[in-house]
Amino acid sequence: MKEYFPKLHAIPYEGPNSKKHLSFRYYDAKKKILGKSMEEHLRIAVCFWHSFSWLGSDMFGMNTFERPWMREKDPMKAALQKIEAGFEFLDKLGVKYFCFHDRDVAPEGKTFRETKKNLERIKDKMQEEMARTKKELLWGTANLFSHPRYMAGASTNPDPEVFAYAAAQVKLAMDVTHELKGQNYVFWGGREGYDTLLNTDLVREENQFARFLHMAADYKEKIGFQGTLLIEPKPREPSTHQYDYDSATVFAFLQKYGLEKKFKVNIEGNHATLAGHSFAHEIAYAIANGIFGSIDANQGDPQLGWDTDQFPHNLQEFTYAIYLILKGGGFRTGGLNLDTKLRRQSIDLEDLFHAHICGIDTLARALIAAIELYKKDPFGKFQKARYADWKRKLGKSILSGKVDFPHLSTTVISRNIEPRGVSGKQELLENILNQAIQ
Repeated sequence: MKEYFPKLHAIPYEGPNSKKHLSFRYYDAKKKILGKSMEEHLRIAVCFWHSFSWLGSDMFGMNTFERPWMREKDPMKAALQKIEAGFEFLDKLGVKYFCFHDRDVAPEGKTFRETKKNLERIKDKMQEEMARTKKELLWGTANLFSHPRYMAGASTNPDPEVFAYAAAQVKLAMDVTHELKGQNYVFWGGREGYDTLLNTDLVREENQFARFLHMAADYKEKIGFQGTLLIEPKPREPSTHQYDYDSATVFAFLQKYGLEKKFKVNIEGNHATLAGHSFAHEIAYAIANGIFGSIDANQGDPQLGWDTDQFPHNLQEFTYAIYLILKGGGFRTGGLNLDTKLRRQSIDLEDLFHAHICGIDTLARALIAAIELYKKDPFGKFQKARYADWKRKLGKSILSGKVDFPHLSTTVISRNIEPRGVSGKQELLENILNQAIQ
């Protein structure tokens, strides 16, 4: 088999004092912590779209990358080479999981029949590579946003033929994910929204979206897919507004249409900031409402207003995020997918390794710090003390629903209640978080 990274070898774990750039300083995959290996705590995945399909173009500039698996002119031969390159990379990097969109791995044909044949051929190739390398599929999905047919949305499109085509495409992608024993299936509605309200029937489009998701959930049951169905929130870009704006919007939508027990969320760090939230907020909200599923581990550039999909390097942000996940019981079928891309100037194949090593070591360092916080639980102890009065007589009576406004008014007057403020200790808690990562 052709080697696509001949000058690069398996990335070793060498510890914090390593002088080798092509080594892990913190990610020791088999190291046991709290009864699980670091690999299974983090469940890190590499994505095919940014890592092996993206060629360095952006809205202002042309391709900057030249990849050996992209030199082949025949689309199917190039796709097969991409699979080989991807699994060689996974094997040398030492990461267990991968993720894909259907169009990242298989070219679109002239007809849907041909498209189906292409993806099934690539599925067979992925099965071969998975057996050879012992890698697993964290999740699969269908690209319902790139092709011009989806310019007005997929399930929310004004044309029912587009809805039908999208359903056929998702069925195929779900079948492939199921056959590859994928642990999740993701829906990202990049065009499920609007550019202007002037031509948009919000009620109709949301009803169509819900019908589509119900059909997907029904099909999951029909084929016996045991994985989790995930919705990935994003507020905008490419649409002006997308219906899966953030975790709270998704949860409200799921409740409205009776889907809250059928779907969870796949939260992306950069999408959270685009929605005006912190990454931690989105995770905490999802866990609190029982819809937490998986993570796209990336971050944005605060100086840029779009989805830059940078590799994680903000240690404080990811330490607290992983602490919240540990407090919530850890991952079940989800994991930390590196939905990340190189900068356009990082044109060497070696840069692909440096970027993933940095991201993975950040997540590993964050896990180590988060576990120490989890064991001591300073934030949980403080929160418990802060809300302690709600477990006393007055607090219990309010929450029980046995008292009303007149009763509480009488209580305040008779007891001469004059509440005094109590410090929130924000600076202390921020200091504790900082100390954990030093």
